[in-house]
Amino acid sequence: MSDFQSIADRVEIEALRGEFTDAVMMRDYDRVASLFTPDGALRMPNIPVELRGQEAIRAWGERVPELVDFLVQNTHPGTIALDGDTASGRAYMSELGRARDGRGGLNYAIYHDRYRRTGDGWRFTERVYEVRYEDSTPLAGSPPRRAADPERGR
Repeated sequence: MSDFQSIADRVEIEALRGEFTDAVMMRDYDRVASLFTPDGALRMPNIPVELRGQEAIRAWGERVPELVDFLVQNTHPGTIALDGDTASGRAYMSELGRARDGRGGLNYAIYHDRYRRTGDGWRFTERVYEVRYEDSTPLAGSPPRRAADPERGR
C-alpha cells in the first residue's frame, strides 16, 4: 500500500467517525445504520445495549427520541491502525445529555472501533463505547428555548 493510500484511508476513516457523530446529533438513525457493515455491531455496555446488524441499529435509534431529551457529543481524534482492507482504532468522546426521566450528566468515553473497506467506502464492523468517567450530577442548564415566532406573537 502506498503512503498516499494510507493517508487517504486515514482521512476516510476519520470522516466516517465524524459522520457517525453528526448522524447521532441529528438523530438520523438511518444514516447511523448505513455507516456499519450489514453484520456490524454497536455495543454500549454501560446502558446496556448490544446491537448487531444495520436493522437492529436503525430500530434502536428510532426509540432514542422517546428516551433521550437531548444529547451533545464531541468526538476527538484517536488512533487508527491500518491492515489492508481492515483497520482498528479509538476515538475519544465527551458527552452531555439528559434522559426523558430527568437523569443526565456528563461522561468521557472511548469508542473502540473496527473498520472494513467496502464498495461504499470504509464502514464500522464494530463500535464499542467504553465509559471512563461519568458525572451524574443533575445538569444545571437545558437546551435553549425556541425564539418567539414574530408572526404568531409567541
